[in-house]
Formats: sequence, structure tokens, C-alpha cells
Amino acid sequence: MVLGKVKSFTVNYDCLNDSNVPVFSSGDSVSGRVVIEVTGEIRVKSLKIHAKGLAKVRWTESRNAGSNTAYTQNYTEEVEYLNHRDILIGHERDEDNCEECLTTIHSGRHEYAFSIELPQIPLATSFEGKHGSVRYWVKAELHRPWLLPMKVKKEFTVFEHIDINTPLLLSPQAGTKDKTLCCWFCTSGPISLSAKIERKGYTPGESIQIFAEIENCSSRVVMPKAAIYQTQTFFAKGKMKEVKQLVANLRGESLSSGKTETWNGKMLKIPPVSPSILDCSIIRVEYSLMVYVDIPGAVNLSLNLPLVIGTIPLHPFGSRTSSVSSQCSMAMNWLGMSLPERPEAPPNYAEIITEEQRQNNLEQSVARNECEGPLLTYIPEFRFQPPPLYSEIDPNPNQLNGTEQRRPDMCPSR
Repeated sequence: MVLGKVKSFTVNYDCLNDSNVPVFSSGDSVSGRVVIEVTGEIRVKSLKIHAKGLAKVRWTESRNAGSNTAYTQNYTEEVEYLNHRDILIGHERDEDNCEECLTTIHSGRHEYAFSIELPQIPLATSFEGKHGSVRYWVKAELHRPWLLPMKVKKEFTVFEHIDINTPLLLSPQAGTKDKTLCCWFCTSGPISLSAKIERKGYTPGESIQIFAEIENCSSRVVMPKAAIYQTQTFFAKGKMKEVKQLVANLRGESLSSGKTETWNGKMLKIPPVSPSILDCSIIRVEYSLMVYVDIPGAVNLSLNLPLVIGTIPLHPFGSRTSSVSSQCSMAMNWLGMSLPERPEAPPNYAEIITEEQRQNNLEQSVARNECEGPLLTYIPEFRFQPPPLYSEIDPNPNQLNGTEQRRPDMCPSR
């Protein structure tokens, strides 16, 4: 018998989205197929899969142990999120000499389905960092007698969803700082900076509206700028390693001495970045918006406003802030209502009740006088009498000055 050959050996996922990208969340079912394409006939002992999710941290540091002595200290840590094994062909134990345990795969293309339930616990989002990563994958192994196992591994992406439609992430972020420049015994005027953004939570692709005011009372020419930073923090063996990376930035106009610049919603777009990772014990990914003033020859004046990059975007009917006033304002706008700055005068009586209507009512009341009591006769007539004229000036002002004597302990008006 001529032994066949394995032409291709792959792992394919059943994608849950339209982009054909395998993306899943905690509690989802990761399903797919192991595809084997063979020419001829092959005999197989087993086809196994192993699904795993792992957060891993690793970095090294050089240390001195004395004169002319140095060594390298390794820092590693792991957190396991998924570990699942399954057998698609064969049995748990592989026996080379058991002919009855072998499975024959004929020439052609063959698919073997699998399904894995992700844990219901919060999972860390897939991430690739400088000193660590969070990865999820499925590995398939094809075992044949007298041959080395064939192995193939394919990763899939996990997103731990962060909904930015929460009061904490919808709350505005703001801050104010100032700085006085000194050069020996000379002190120049202060540089002040105040900045505000609408909320704390955003999603990739959104633009952050920056409201800021920069006042330069110093003698130097300064430059206002803004930048989004990603901070990766890794933990292992009680130590911490931090990496800060620039994500996006912008700059304003040069500000000479005595000038002020105002940003009324200057836009800074968030590029495609990994969501924040806040629940992993060994890896944290955080974001911040830094609004700062670049001062030549001195330390910059900067404000750090925390950000959370989520996966569920802002709801079209959600409030952008958690304040009660803004929520009431939005509700009034939805209903087409607005509060006037000052009360309006009531409508003219003649616009509501015409003279003809009032005369007709009086004639009807006289006609009913014989059937009704004297009190009821005047009720319809009184109902159509005009109200008092509207005026913002009190028609009966307080006459205390004329009727009461001034108290002796009161100060005379100046």
C-alpha cells in the first residue's frame, strides 16, 4: 500500500462578525474546524486540540554583585485564563502497535468540528506589549504511527468589553495649573493652564473635544500642546516595569508674552488602539490625555486627564455627562422645551375673549335669571370679566416710609 501525504493541516474559526476576524468575549463559544487535506490514504492514531489563554510577563535587569561581578535577574509571571483539551479522532492513550486503534483518512479534504466555551469570568483583552502579552489560541496535533506529530496553532482575539455608557466614564474631566518662571533672582509672571474634556470614556476612532485656556504672563514664547499617551505596566515578583508610548498629539499656536489662547473644542482623534486593561493582575494598560505648555528652557506645565478606552461606544441617546443639570437639559431639548431667561407677559385679554362672546354670555345669563337663583346668575357673567392688567411694576408699592417712623438704629442711605 502506498502511504499518502498530508497536503495541508489548518485550524479555521467560525467568526461571529461580518469582518471574518475571530473576536470573542467571556462566555462565548469558540467554534471552528480542523481541516486536513491528504493525497492518498493515511492512518491516524489521534487528532487532538488544546485551547489556551495566557497572560505572560517577562523582562530582565542587570545587577552588580560587587567589583567586576554582574549578573542578570529575570522577572517572569503568568496568569492562565483558559486551558481546554479535546480529542477529535482516536483515544486518550496513543498505542503504536494497536491496529484497531488507528483511523484511516482517505484522499481528499476532511473537516473536524470543535467547540470551546470561554469561561464566564472576566478575561483579559488580547494584547501585545513590550514586556508582556495576553494571547489566546487553539493548537491541533495530528499523531500518526512511526512519525513525528504534526502541529498547527492559530490565535483568536478576546475583548473584555468596557461600556463607556456609565456615570463614571461619562463624567467630565478637568484641571487647572499655573507655573512661575524664575531665573536667579528674577521672577517673571505666571503661566496658567486650565483644560476640560466632556467625559472620561471613549472608543477608538472617536475625537476628543478639548476645551482649554492658556495665559502667558511670562517673558518667554510658549507653545500649547496636547497628546494621548498609553501606559503599559507589568508586574512580576513584586517588581514593576512601566512603558509609556505616544498615541496621538496636536499643537496650538505660539503664545508670546501677555497673550492668551482659548481652545473651544479642539479635536484630537483616537487612532485604532487596544482597549484599556484594568482587571489583569500582571498587566495594566491605561490611557491619559496630557494638555501641556511647552516652555523653552524650563520644565513644561502639564495637566493629566485620565482616559478609559472602551469597546462599547457612546449610546446615541446617552448623556455625555453624569450631572443632573445636563441630563435635565437634554430631556428638555428632546421634548422641544426650553426655559426662558425671563417670564413672558400673559396674552392680551382681547385676544382670547372677544367682546361679542362676552355680550352673548351676558344675554344668556339674563335669560336664565328666572330659573336660577340670584347667586348662580352672576357666575357666568363674572367668568368672562377681564383679569387685572399685567405690569412688572408693583401698583401698590410699600408705603412704610410714609406711615412708619425710621428706626433710630438704622444707617442713613448713602
